[in-house]
Amino acid sequence: MSKLSHVDREGRARMVDVSAKADTARTAVAAGELHTTAEVIRLVRADDMPKADVLSTARIAGINGAKKTSELIPLCHQLALSSVHVSFDFTDTTITIEATAKTKGPTGVEMEALTAVAVAGLTLHDMVKAVDPAATLNGVRLITKEGGKHGHWVRPEAEKHGGHHREKHEKATAATAPLAGTGRTATVVVASTGVAAGTRLDTTGPIIAEWLDAQGFAVRGPLVFADTDIAFGLEDALSTEPNLIISTGGTGASPTDATPEATLALLDRELPGVADAIRQAGTAKFPLAALSRGVAGLSGRTVIVNLPGSPGGVKDGMAVLTPLLEHLLAQVAGGGDHD
Repeated sequence: MSKLSHVDREGRARMVDVSAKADTARTAVAAGELHTTAEVIRLVRADDMPKADVLSTARIAGINGAKKTSELIPLCHQLALSSVHVSFDFTDTTITIEATAKTKGPTGVEMEALTAVAVAGLTLHDMVKAVDPAATLNGVRLITKEGGKHGHWVRPEAEKHGGHHREKHEKATAATAPLAGTGRTATVVVASTGVAAGTRLDTTGPIIAEWLDAQGFAVRGPLVFADTDIAFGLEDALSTEPNLIISTGGTGASPTDATPEATLALLDRELPGVADAIRQAGTAKFPLAALSRGVAGLSGRTVIVNLPGSPGGVKDGMAVLTPLLEHLLAQVAGGGDHD
């Protein structure tokens, strides 16, 4: 029977002694949702709430909350956080919150990630209460953690990873059977300054997430980052070592499109044939698809694929990837035929 680590033999609360533990890189991801009204969602997305910039204020509050976790929760250790990232997404009546905390030390950062979500959510509530005093903060939970003696842990697949109660997108899911084998993980990363700021709707991330779920993956995300933050976003996605990372957006010729460069910086080996096939599939229907600079490759045992930032480009990419994924992932894992 497992014992509670913060309780001694006499049943008294205690701080766990971690002095004998080795320092390791540790990461934790937590999520939650603020359930509110469609009117609040519209106002937040338009940056038209009576108070200041809602999402920026909540993001800063969440980061500050993570930094103060040991002051708020009595038995938590003080940690030297190397980074805290807080992101938001939307459904019709929900603002979803996701926080990633990182450190290198003898104890984990789960509570810091959870506190970031809770404080960001409470700040959102404070910012929207003038319009919707009945808003509720729900589902604050740990999604995944990495590091320490227990290694990699992911919330069971029965949970909705990333906290996104996604809209159903008709025709978005390829009509194929799930990949063989269980326990495969995938992360969806969206590069969009507008979506990150709440001024645009994410029209591609949910499509990819729904498709991956149908393929039998435990899905994290969509994680949304501004174009200038995409390098951090990809590093964050890679920190949990999923089997697959699919990004969408930031692959064009605009000065702010930086997804291919950020991806190449992480790759050990490229898969140029995959990227070329995705471009060819798009160009056959839409000549401007040839302007996409998306890349694909391997970082360790994680496959990373860039898809365009349009629903049509994403669907073309999924059509190319569907027959390849089983064989590709088997090869990366060390099995399958190596032709």
